[in-house]
Amino acid sequence: MPDLSLLWLRAAALLYTVAFFHPVLMLLRRMDRPAGLSVAAFRTAAVLHFVAVVEQSAALGQLAANNFFETASLCALILAWAYLFIDWRYHFDGLCVFFFPLVTVLAWIGAAGVSPSSWEQQNLRGALLAAHIFLVLLGISGLLVSATGAVFYLMQERRLKRRHEPAGWLARLAPAKLPPLETLDGLITRAMNFGFIALTLSVAVAAVWASTEFGTRWIGKPAILISLATWAFYLLMVVLRTWAGWRGRRAALLSLAVLGFAALSWAAHISLRPLLEH
Repeated sequence: MPDLSLLWLRAAALLYTVAFFHPVLMLLRRMDRPAGLSVAAFRTAAVLHFVAVVEQSAALGQLAANNFFETASLCALILAWAYLFIDWRYHFDGLCVFFFPLVTVLAWIGAAGVSPSSWEQQNLRGALLAAHIFLVLLGISGLLVSATGAVFYLMQERRLKRRHEPAGWLARLAPAKLPPLETLDGLITRAMNFGFIALTLSVAVAAVWASTEFGTRWIGKPAILISLATWAFYLLMVVLRTWAGWRGRRAALLSLAVLGFAALSWAAHISLRPLLEH
């Protein structure tokens, strides 16, 4: 990784760390929203992180997503800007409890890596592989937002149904103020649709790349089958939600189930690393 881009990334990781401690205080002290210092640090970190990724990609001559560390950094950047957009659009401050720690860990993982030398030339294989990785990260980010909204939806629903009963331990972990169920349901829908579009494009790009590289041999590989099953289950969720009218609790549980499939798919892709480097 070029020295200057690494400097920006480490500075961003430090600012993410500053922002990370305030969600902890929100849980312990029942604060309604993150402190101003936390929000300012997170926004500044997101800008510096963006500069680092752009500068590194320009130096490499391609998207900086060539290894695990660069992919972790890119994923952290996408999640950071996803949180900033959601906070601006929906004023959903409670999401910082989920996003701040995750982005902080991923940013430090990215800062700990050493970038390999850039490829000797730009070609179709590299472009397709980079596009696939980027689209997968976008799709998983949308799925994470949808699943997080689903968790808060279930918490809010449980809180409303049992508002006259003593709060359980799960309710005490939730932010003191949550958006209405309708707002959470809208967030789940939009994030789910965005993630599905990105994952659909990533599957198409991956199919073209794999067919170019390996012919039809890739189709029967377990990791590929798990990925296709994840996409198919995601499609089922979109169909049930759009055409069958599945909303509310059922849609929230579906979002969490798809997240489980995606986690299984991500774990399966680790076994593809020797294949990708072949």
